[in-house]
Amino acid sequence: MNSPLLLYDGACGFCARSVQFLLRHEGPRHDLHFASLTGETGRRVRAGHPDLDGVDSMVWYEPPDPPRLRSAAAVRAARYLGGGWAVLGTLAALVPLPIRDWAYREIARHRHRIGGPACVVPTAEQRPRFLDA
Repeated sequence: MNSPLLLYDGACGFCARSVQFLLRHEGPRHDLHFASLTGETGRRVRAGHPDLDGVDSMVWYEPPDPPRLRSAAAVRAARYLGGGWAVLGTLAALVPLPIRDWAYREIARHRHRIGGPACVVPTAEQRPRFLDA
């Protein structure tokens, strides 16, 4: 696959809302694919990258680049959106990685409580972009 892939926690409402946010705000590309970390696609990607073993984080994978985790994945997702979101992503990338990842981990620690239902209902047009649906 030559298009970017976002692996996310399919049992997390906050993560599901984040996927829906990306779908609502994406620019003209519409080539981002989605899969659960624990689904078949997620397992295949993790098997090909042993450093992802045990990862419970958003993963942005865009071959041939190595997978990006946590805040680096969020920065890449913002840049994918384009426009003002890309500017915010670029500014966020200026923050040192340990600080960004600390903030990411703090949000992730509470994600199951703040997210609501873990359900993404793609439109018929979006459905092919969900690889394990």
